[in-house]
Amino acid sequence: MNDEPWKLIIDDLTERARELNCLYQIEELLRDTESPLEGVLEKVIEIIPTGWQYSPLCRAHLDLEGSSYETEGFEKVRCCQSAEILCEGEQIGRIEICYSDEVGCAGDRDPFLPEEQKLLNTIADRLGHYLFQRKLKAAVEQWSDARRQLDVQTKKQWQIVIDLLEKSDTKLLSRITRKMLNYLCWIGIEEARDLLHSVNVEREMSGGNEQEESDQNTASTILYDNKPSRKRSIFTAGRLSRQIFSIAQKNLNDAELLELIQRWVKENRVGFLVKTLENLDTSLGDLLDAVARYHYMEPEEIEITPYTRQNINVLLIHRLFTEQLDFIDIAKDYADLHDFYDILRRTIFPPNSHGRLGGKSAGLFIAGQILKRYSQDNPDLDRIRVPKTWYITSDALQTFLSYNDLEEILEQKYKSIEQIREEYPNIIQIFKNSMFPGEIINWLSACLDDLGERPIIVRSSSLLEDRMGSAFSGKYKSLFLANRGPKKERLDSLMDAIAEIYASVFSPDPIEYRRERGLINFHEEMGIMIQEVIGTRVGRYFFPAFSGVAFSNNEFRWSPRIQREDGLLRLVPGLGTRAVDRLADDYPKLIAPGQPGLNVNTTVDEILYYSPRQMDVIDMEQGGFTTVEFSKLIREAGNKYPNIENIVSVHQDGLLRRKNKVALNFDRDDLVPTFEGVVTNSSFVREIKSLMDLLQQKMGKPVDIEFAVDDRTIYLLQCRTQSAAAATRPAAIPKDLQEDRILFNACKYVSNGLVADITHVVYVDPESYSDLQTLEQLKNVGRAIGRLNSLLPKRQFILMGPGRWGSRGDVKLGVPVTYSEINNTAVLIEIARRKGHYVPDLSFGTHFFQDLVEASIRYLPLYPDEPGVVFNESFLTKSRNILEELVPEFAGLQQVIRVIDVPKVTDGQVLCIAMNADTDEAVAYFSSETGRPLAEEPGDQQPAMQRGEHWRWRMRVAERIAKEL
Repeated sequence: MNDEPWKLIIDDLTERARELNCLYQIEELLRDTESPLEGVLEKVIEIIPTGWQYSPLCRAHLDLEGSSYETEGFEKVRCCQSAEILCEGEQIGRIEICYSDEVGCAGDRDPFLPEEQKLLNTIADRLGHYLFQRKLKAAVEQWSDARRQLDVQTKKQWQIVIDLLEKSDTKLLSRITRKMLNYLCWIGIEEARDLLHSVNVEREMSGGNEQEESDQNTASTILYDNKPSRKRSIFTAGRLSRQIFSIAQKNLNDAELLELIQRWVKENRVGFLVKTLENLDTSLGDLLDAVARYHYMEPEEIEITPYTRQNINVLLIHRLFTEQLDFIDIAKDYADLHDFYDILRRTIFPPNSHGRLGGKSAGLFIAGQILKRYSQDNPDLDRIRVPKTWYITSDALQTFLSYNDLEEILEQKYKSIEQIREEYPNIIQIFKNSMFPGEIINWLSACLDDLGERPIIVRSSSLLEDRMGSAFSGKYKSLFLANRGPKKERLDSLMDAIAEIYASVFSPDPIEYRRERGLINFHEEMGIMIQEVIGTRVGRYFFPAFSGVAFSNNEFRWSPRIQREDGLLRLVPGLGTRAVDRLADDYPKLIAPGQPGLNVNTTVDEILYYSPRQMDVIDMEQGGFTTVEFSKLIREAGNKYPNIENIVSVHQDGLLRRKNKVALNFDRDDLVPTFEGVVTNSSFVREIKSLMDLLQQKMGKPVDIEFAVDDRTIYLLQCRTQSAAAATRPAAIPKDLQEDRILFNACKYVSNGLVADITHVVYVDPESYSDLQTLEQLKNVGRAIGRLNSLLPKRQFILMGPGRWGSRGDVKLGVPVTYSEINNTAVLIEIARRKGHYVPDLSFGTHFFQDLVEASIRYLPLYPDEPGVVFNESFLTKSRNILEELVPEFAGLQQVIRVIDVPKVTDGQVLCIAMNADTDEAVAYFSSETGRPLAEEPGDQQPAMQRGEHWRWRMRVAERIAKEL
């Protein structure tokens, strides 16, 4: 019989974590009692290092009866272990194993596994026996007889395996025996079931008849009896093991037995990884060692059942990313063990770390895994990639705080929002002037070496970020770095950016956001992502061809032909910051991927007016993020700008035309970034739609992604579930309302909803706002709005004002507020007056807009000068203004900000706003139907107060605060 299967099974069996493979090869050599002893020992000393986990760095030395043998490069260092060689009770030699300095023995860290010392002792013991055998002729004869017993013609192959395990690894034999018994029971072998029953069930000898005893010992009795069963000794090896394999031999052929044993031996080789993961005290460093050990095992060495693989995946996802079960349920099916190693080897963590990578990292991980799984079978996904990324664990923030004695800053979240806002600038400077621990600095240096001198972005990835219902969109900072110059300067810039992101944990917006969602007592930790910036250097600037954000659902449609499921794209040239930020003086390109031909703007004049004028780039000479004019950059870059022919159109003779790249004249042509070629002449829109559809299907929820396009490759930068408000129906628009009952109506970009019981209107007069002369005066308007936001009854007031609230850029074009200064309003209304040049931005998809959607704050653009629009300006400008009563410190702004108590000036009426997206109509009207109870806020333990009581309570709060001020 061919002995190849025998060799294969021995190889597979004895390569358990390398040790048994080493032992088997040595055993093969020591069977040779005829060859010269010197030659045998030289081969033995070369084989020994293969049994150790870092075998390439392992060296061995053997002293035996006055002779020495050693592997090349052996040098005795501190990291060594040894074993004595005995023959007939006397020491005749010694084996030493040493690692090179590359492995290291820092602190109490021992690079040797406990099993390796046992292996070394076994090899020493075997060498002693071997020398004794060579000296005695009788031993040689006994050894020859033993070899004959191992011959496959006289003994079954699986029996040889079991005999070997009985002598070398009784624990593994016990596991295999247990698995064999369970397998035999599972395939219906009654003899095995009887044996399992007799082993695991203790009969209760209560004096009843045998039939009653048998009934009591059925499986149902075991499961449902209310008294504990008695403990028995579980089998390990020996007689019971032989009994089980005797039953197996009767019911399975040799090939089946060999295959089962081989599979179970391979499964056992990943047991060390499961043990490491299940140990809650395991640090991230130990976890990395275990995952690395698995990663470098040869594929033929291991075999994992689907159950074991899912268990390992769940444990790793829980350990590295999140405890959220909905995320784990999805991610476990797409995780790959080797991908965890790729992440961990680019993860920076403090000593004894138990931190996680944060929500943003988790979202990108699962999206990347889904993309990896399905991209090979879908051509639309073939050119989508994930950029190279490094990670800093969330507990590094606590290490940073402790290292700099800054723990008291954790108390910030319990202060008033006004105090937090006041102290935050100082916290930023404290953090930026603090130090990082040495081990973190070393890791960051290695990160820069890996990323090279390519621009990088340092992104937040807090534990709370990108969760369903709490996306924290734009609440924490992301900072771009040119990453140029001497290594020390680049490292200092990186640490400065990380410190600033750490400080953003204590800024007012995320703290207020957490309070709203009952998360204020959660111990927030901040993970960090360090990501390469996608793009190309053109002249002094570095940028992608274009970037943007995409949403599975389109929450605000500009055409009745667009369905919610058609999605939304926001495209901008250059970096994607202008796609996610709200801007005062610029516009993105809006596309519905499911209906790419339905444009927001249709006439040439509209397209010209609403096209992007600026682009964000990285200035490689000045070393930082900056904004430049698109037209100026395009003249300088010319055809070096990647994919330019699909981004621009030529404005000529009142028309917009596309030209190919060769025909474009960058000096004379009036080039407008319309993205017409991206929509009609490339596969980009189809590819993004395919990606969103895939992610939504596999994640079970609509998604929100960020991306950048470098020439022809699409890079996925972020993925999370899309923020969504509660489903709302179109409201019935009241007909035949008398004009004096209407405050305003609207007929453009209207969403669905009915907002009732509005008791207060906060109106920022566009003309008076435009007359303000200083930046401080403009900012004071935002501060006053923030104070009113904290005093007026939540969701019972509306904000009305010019332009684009909360935008980045020229504050003249919109009130400068942050989320924490408007988060209690019911409706945000942006007024566009022709004489004031205030135009609301269709900022659907920005972080600002997502906040409104998530908080169920309605948004409505208002165009008072459009035909057919009613705008009761006299009510807003002539009704009694109670601003000074509420916030006396801002009394000087009474001409700009008007606060109107609606019931007081309308004899008890309230304001209602009905919105209907189907008819694109909205109307705000006064109604006498009052008395509806206030909605209870999350976390409230008492019934909501009626309007009068609620308002009196608010006024008392306002009076107390006013006195304190």
